Amino acid sequence: MNPHFIALRDALTPLYGEGEARAISFLVFEDAFGVSRTDIYADKVRQFSEDESTRLDNICQQLLDGRPVQQVLGYALFCGRRFKVTPDVLIPRPETEELVSWAVEKMRDSSQQSSAASDGHSSAQMSSSILDAGTGSGCIAISLKLAMEEADVTAWDISRAALEVARENARELGADVKFVHHDMLLAPASDAQPVYRLIVSNPPYICQREAADMERNVLDFEPHTALFVPDDDPLRFYRALCLQARQLLLPGGWLLVEANRAYAEQTAQLMRDYGLQDVEVRMDAYGNPRMVGGKNLLSNK
Repeated sequence: MNPHFIALRDALTPLYGEGEARAISFLVFEDAFGVSRTDIYADKVRQFSEDESTRLDNICQQLLDGRPVQQVLGYALFCGRRFKVTPDVLIPRPETEELVSWAVEKMRDSSQQSSAASDGHSSAQMSSSILDAGTGSGCIAISLKLAMEEADVTAWDISRAALEVARENARELGADVKFVHHDMLLAPASDAQPVYRLIVSNPPYICQREAADMERNVLDFEPHTALFVPDDDPLRFYRALCLQARQLLLPGGWLLVEANRAYAEQTAQLMRDYGLQDVEVRMDAYGNPRMVGGKNLLSNK
């Protein structure tokens, strides 16, 4: 096996553990230097130039400082696509891909339904309007738009810096998404509001007390505004989202959220308390209660 790879892997192992250190090292060699795993195992890696050796040393130091490999490389993979990430946005997680899949499922189901509602909304509006509240890198909104080209997708975020990253990702990936600077905790203006078939969100949901058990590469390098909620109000954002749903969802529209596994059932009950029906808690691939959804059956009028 290539000695440069071994040196990087061994340097990272005390911080990340053997398995993750190996995976990070493969990613660095493949992405930053164009070296395949086969060549690494066969020790057929070309001689690195002085600039490449300096770059490898710099990457190694950033990783040893705890910076996430996604930030070091400048992107994260999500739903099979590269999304730019910076310290201004949360790094997309695999669990959130499952939320996107559920959202696509609900939208495709709803597109089969009749739009016979007599509230003045067109069939296209009823079947395709989506709001992503708290978009961050834009990974949810962009992935939904690319999965359903007919969808009219709007994405909110309170962070202007995050919105710039999201807009760049949309441009690079060719997704027509409307990005809006807005705090989801504030109710939108009551007049001239768009009405959505789907509201989807991965809001902040980690309690402050949980920070003590979190990895340094998350705590030190990802935005706390996208991660944490007060210990005494863990459902703060879900309460706001339920209010948004009650105001903005069309009859038959869905609110789908990613949730703290410790509060998934409470989140589901909150949706019921706000009048949402057919409330469901879904497990993620790791067997944790991670997603919660509810359907609006009431008229917005």
